[in-house]
Amino acid sequence: MEQAGQKRFFGVSRNVFALGWVSFLTDVSSEMIFNMLPLFLMNVLGVGAAFIGVIEGLGDSAATILKVGSGWTSDKLGRRKGLTTLGYVLSTISKPFLLLASTGGAVLGIRLVERSGKGIRASPRDALIADSTVPEAMGRGFGFHRAMDTLGAVVGIAIAAAVLYFMLGSEQALTKPTFHWLVIIGIFPAVLSVLLLVFFVKEARAPRRKPWKIDVEALRIVFDRRFKIFLAVVALFTLGNAATAFPILRAANIGLSPFYILLLLVLFNLVYASVAYPAGRLSDRLGRKRVIVAGWGVYALTYLGFALAGASWHVILLFALYGLYYGMAEGASRAFVADIVPMERRGTAYGLYHGVVGLMLLFASVIAGVLWQWVSPSAPFFFGAVMAGAAMVGFALFIRE
Repeated sequence: MEQAGQKRFFGVSRNVFALGWVSFLTDVSSEMIFNMLPLFLMNVLGVGAAFIGVIEGLGDSAATILKVGSGWTSDKLGRRKGLTTLGYVLSTISKPFLLLASTGGAVLGIRLVERSGKGIRASPRDALIADSTVPEAMGRGFGFHRAMDTLGAVVGIAIAAAVLYFMLGSEQALTKPTFHWLVIIGIFPAVLSVLLLVFFVKEARAPRRKPWKIDVEALRIVFDRRFKIFLAVVALFTLGNAATAFPILRAANIGLSPFYILLLLVLFNLVYASVAYPAGRLSDRLGRKRVIVAGWGVYALTYLGFALAGASWHVILLFALYGLYYGMAEGASRAFVADIVPMERRGTAYGLYHGVVGLMLLFASVIAGVLWQWVSPSAPFFFGAVMAGAAMVGFALFIRE
């Protein structure tokens, strides 16, 4: 746990500050590469929307068990850094293999490995952030981390847009050589993020739990009713929260080129990064529940807008609102987990949280792909808006602060 006398950077502890930069560099890399992956699959490899949904869903869900297992293991060890580092390393070494991928199946395999790395690191990293932050600044700590993560996305997408403009201009479709250059350039910040983690993040030891067995009865006792209902409501919300590939495909469906789609993603991430830190601080003062429910309301309106959109300016506004939702809800949701579970169970709690989100993302993306391909491009967004509305009602009625 962060001590009161420790030096702070921008109001957060040294560990949180360093982990923010680790996520910044990782997102510079990942956003350069993976935002164009759906267009690479569809336009270069000829993969259909339904299989893209399977790839994105399985990619986001591959680590479901790993998220639970790595969080639980970090609680048992009382150590977070080793598993966090392992996850970042695995994601980094998977990316160069995209240079060799020539089929949808090959991309699926690479995506599974890359997302598994995220699964291994996500829960212990979030627990490490919580362990390195005083309770009254929990929203600020997670808000800072989400802001840095998203700022990295802005930089990564901006670099990708510059590469596309240099190689293709502003109107041409994505080509295989251009995508390969994005991968090559994106490898370097990923390597730097691992080095930063190894040398500048220190272990913040949590109380170690014994013995080495899964105590189901203890889980029932320690995780109170609020946490269980919260997981159920998050599952309902996430069922309608398909992968970002679908807003990207929707923009292309309306007629935007890859270059302009990347500019939209810069806008999305700028809004996200700008909102995340102040929204986290706001949740410290007003409570997580209000901020999360408001964020989910923005999401419902955004997805309804994507369903009805018919012009480029509609999509511009919607990507800004999409960033507003993420900035409001993501950090506050993670801070809420830290609020309602004991410190020695945080790794397991974040594992369960990320596991539920990952599993539901699989269903959400598969459903979205099927609705897109066999009903209409608007159908996944109508479905997502309805699920978000139902989750808002559930959170407001059944979860107390």
